[in-house]
Amino acid sequence: MYGNDCEQQLISGRVSGFLIYNEESEEAEIRMSDHMKTQLVSAIHLQEVELQEKPAEDQQGTRICSDADPTFTVEDAVETIGFGRFHILLFLIMGSSNIVEAMEIMLLAIVSPEIRCEWRLDDWQVALVSTMVFLGFMVCGVLSGYAADRYGRWKVVFGGFVWSAYFSLLTSFAPSYGWFIFLRSMVGCGVAGVSQGFVLKTEFIPAKYRAYLLPLASIFWMTGSMLIIILGMSVVPTLGWRWMIRISVAPSIILIFLFKFIPESARYNVSAGNVQAAVKTLQWIAKMNRVSLPPGRLVEAAEEERGSWRILVSSTFRRTSLLLWYSWFVASFAYYGSVLSSSELLEKNLLCVTDADREHQVKHRQEGGLCYCIPFGISDYQTLLISCLGEVALIPLNICLLNVVGRRKTLTVLQLLSAILFMMVNICTTMFGFTVLLFLLRSLVSMNFNVIYIYTAEVYPTVARSLGMGFCTSFSRIGGMIAPFMAQVLMSQSVMLAVSPFAVTCVICAVLNFLLPFETKGRALLQNS
Repeated sequence: MYGNDCEQQLISGRVSGFLIYNEESEEAEIRMSDHMKTQLVSAIHLQEVELQEKPAEDQQGTRICSDADPTFTVEDAVETIGFGRFHILLFLIMGSSNIVEAMEIMLLAIVSPEIRCEWRLDDWQVALVSTMVFLGFMVCGVLSGYAADRYGRWKVVFGGFVWSAYFSLLTSFAPSYGWFIFLRSMVGCGVAGVSQGFVLKTEFIPAKYRAYLLPLASIFWMTGSMLIIILGMSVVPTLGWRWMIRISVAPSIILIFLFKFIPESARYNVSAGNVQAAVKTLQWIAKMNRVSLPPGRLVEAAEEERGSWRILVSSTFRRTSLLLWYSWFVASFAYYGSVLSSSELLEKNLLCVTDADREHQVKHRQEGGLCYCIPFGISDYQTLLISCLGEVALIPLNICLLNVVGRRKTLTVLQLLSAILFMMVNICTTMFGFTVLLFLLRSLVSMNFNVIYIYTAEVYPTVARSLGMGFCTSFSRIGGMIAPFMAQVLMSQSVMLAVSPFAVTCVICAVLNFLLPFETKGRALLQNS
């Protein structure tokens, strides 16, 4: 457009020059020789060249158009805007979504002894509850990822909040065991949508801040875990597990109203061809952060192939996808194995401790058969609370590893240490020693989960980032589906047999990390494949 304006200015100037010249020197022109005419034409051409070579502004400050119109990309805008007030708001609201997710998942560990007692369930039936939740998560993980890449991240995350809150509330009215596992599997579908909030958050954070801000999400997960444990401690003994679930829905309802302050991802908008919406979002963020966007206009090509599984298995990402699917399986298998194992060891008194309290003298299996009603005592809740604190205790170490050695080596270190601590569960120790062991184990498996989230969000391009995350979370839920049968069924037979699979899978995953082709430390997020 600027080029056309320049041509019009040059043409009008040329015409005006000829008119003035004709009016002032009509008689002179008659007498002008052919040689002088040739010189005049040459001078006019020289003047045109000089006009084209002038800078964008003349001496009076009037804009002279240039063919070199400055442009910028979303990546340029995100890096220019930097970190500011918007990112604090984003961190608080999207971080709070981790509170909701943690409460819904950790609720299973608190409710297990209660539903075992109410419906007189066997070990495999208790384990099936967790498996059905993760089955819903697995199925809807891929669907939510596809929808987020095709129709937007914001819609999927918001819908996940509403869906999970609604079915979680219905769970508190479940009349039977069958209804309970069905409704909890529906909650798992909603949580799958909520987990796409990590992608939405990542796409707004500048590269140099991702390794600092994203690990801090563990604080919100720990907060959610502690909230549900405190609710269990204070509400379950008096009002029962149903009221605990009803009260736990409150954070989801609050977040539904706060989510209006979070915009749609600008990276998604440009990939969908909605550049104007992306510009408005970036302008609003820049205004909040009190900075300016880069000069020029936003230019990025729309991507027709969004949310395609072919990108994940293309020659560029095939090896990455296969290795990440296994890594996510191990991350979930180890994390929920540590959570459910700790609650199972406490509930059934399977601990090899030298100073067990009186309530730990009660065995789950008695001479007359199964003892169904063994609720958590205060000391059990306290042990779970302390182990939850382990999820944030080593965040400084996590940030240091991410920034110094990178994502891949950090995963290897964390997985090897997790394997060692899983095997240490077999060591006979005091209750204090067991609490410290749980503290460290929860910290390591939580850090591992956090790093794998970061790496996945960074390695895939925008056109398939949510789908890539969806596939990965779905494979992780396979680990979540198997973990209860190891931690809640096999644990009753042998602690060694139950914890060994967790340790072995962590060691294998640590070795396979060396085959990952990309290191994403400090790298800009890819827009397309």
